[in-house]
Amino acid sequence: MTLSHDLAGTGPSTVVLLHSGVCDRRMWDAQFSALADAGHRVVRCDLRGFGETPVDAPHTHAEDVRDLIDRLGADRVAVVGSSFGGEVALQFAARHPGRVAALALLGSGMPGMEPSAELAAWGDREDALLDADDLAAAVELNVDTWLGPEAGEEARALVREAQRHAFEVQLAAPEEYEPVDPGVTREEIAGVRAPALVAVGAHDLPDFRAVADELARLLPAARRVDLDWAGHLPALERPEETARLLVDFLAEALTPTAS
Repeated sequence: MTLSHDLAGTGPSTVVLLHSGVCDRRMWDAQFSALADAGHRVVRCDLRGFGETPVDAPHTHAEDVRDLIDRLGADRVAVVGSSFGGEVALQFAARHPGRVAALALLGSGMPGMEPSAELAAWGDREDALLDADDLAAAVELNVDTWLGPEAGEEARALVREAQRHAFEVQLAAPEEYEPVDPGVTREEIAGVRAPALVAVGAHDLPDFRAVADELARLLPAARRVDLDWAGHLPALERPEETARLLVDFLAEALTPTAS
């Protein structure tokens, strides 16, 4: 199955945008256009169980991304991931390092990440609301948790809509169709030598700031950027500023032969 996706732009480099776990490919509206205008071929996709991509079989998200890239005829790509999309980007890069020309991670998760007591309690609260069939409250819990102080009502509405749809799709899927963990190790991540941007918000949860600390140590070519205004989803909180960050990073990281 091919992931639902959009393409824009032309150029020697291909950039793949991977959305967070509370959104879908629409979260990249501003960055999608800006990167195409900057001379990149840009693809944004809905991972399986999000947006317009159904859950129709057991799957591994990183391999779904690889299949999409293969169908688009791209050899090496720059991968941009937000939150859960950052974790998928790391899985892809760890298993296919020769296909990654650059890596940009925004409030990224990490394979094998163990939640803090605070994040585990949040997860228990979400589970309890879903078990009680209080989908609306579970959605609002996510909206309130994952968007930082500068997120406007348009961003909140987008996350609200996308998260509700994801809950509905994923909760209806058979248990045997749940995503398969590829088991990526920290040693594999440390083998990713492509230029990497590790960006994290000052208002993000401590777990994700700790992930940024570890990724900055593990990735040999990492550059860490702290965003003093951001929460967990900078692409939605200051879309234009996040677009400039990505355009500038990729202009430095990519060569004309990186596609």
